[in-house]
Amino acid sequence: MTKPVSRSLTVCSALAVAILLLVAAGLCIGPVNIPFGKAAGVVFGHGSGSDAWDYIIRESRFPSTATALLAGAALSASGLMLQTAFRNPLAGPDILGINGGAGLGVAIVMMLFGGNLSMGSMSLGASVSVIVGAMAGAMAVTGLILALSARIKNPVVLLIAGVMVSYLASALISLLNFFSTAEGVHSYTMWGMGNFGGVSLSRLPLFACLALAGLLVALLLVKPLNAMLLGDMYARNLGVNVRRARLMLLLATSLLVAVTTAFCGPVSFIGLAVPHIARLMLGSSDHRRLMPVTVLSGAAVALVCNLASSLPGDRGLIPLNAITPAIGAPVILYVLLKQQRRD
Repeated sequence: MTKPVSRSLTVCSALAVAILLLVAAGLCIGPVNIPFGKAAGVVFGHGSGSDAWDYIIRESRFPSTATALLAGAALSASGLMLQTAFRNPLAGPDILGINGGAGLGVAIVMMLFGGNLSMGSMSLGASVSVIVGAMAGAMAVTGLILALSARIKNPVVLLIAGVMVSYLASALISLLNFFSTAEGVHSYTMWGMGNFGGVSLSRLPLFACLALAGLLVALLLVKPLNAMLLGDMYARNLGVNVRRARLMLLLATSLLVAVTTAFCGPVSFIGLAVPHIARLMLGSSDHRRLMPVTVLSGAAVALVCNLASSLPGDRGLIPLNAITPAIGAPVILYVLLKQQRRD
């Protein structure tokens, strides 16, 4: 077994163990601490002997923990694909405005349903409409950024263009909120803070199926992504259909970001920072190993954020987007300083 393969197996094993421990902690720790054996009994359908504990696990902690795991994996995979496609270490769903586009799609659709952004309280048809709106907004922004990347070769200018697109989406959202009701504005503001606890148990299968579908496409794109690291011309010489690969990347990224944004709000920094954490652990840019490690790292980071959001106990949940920058910002600063030393 070669050293890189051995290292990737070690990292994946360590991450898998960490995820299992974080899932257990997410089920047990909160305003009401529940013994692990009782929590596991509820998950496996045996019950805990307490109706209150059963309700807390089934209706709150299990859905939020599963949502955090899938959302973290989805955002991290989308961030890695964007960084590879644009060959830019600062590309990410939030920086390039894809989160903003998905949020704009959600805002437009939600105005048709009275401004209530609680996914758990909506009908199935309304939930699907929100997801379609988020995906349309995410695809529109991703397509625009891809089109701009064909004309703008400077990565810094491209990032600035993405930030401007994000500001434009924010301006349109503000305009929609201006004409909305007070309840709609409050609901959108709370949704915009990010929350893994907004997915109910009845909506979890839909979220899981869509997220897993996007992750499957991301894994199937590993070979084209490796070829695209060296440029489009090199990829074509290896027999990769670059146009089709970019289209599949557009669809996969839009699906992953849109589904996560629709259900959890515009979660920042995970998609941007986690791929760099995975690269630091692996010391490699080979997507055959980097993609699985990125997915597992994203799941672990999101589980940590979900656990941290519930630590205050009786004071309520800390907004997710107040936690993710504390993890992501130091990583990005380190990457920038490292790149500066190289230059």
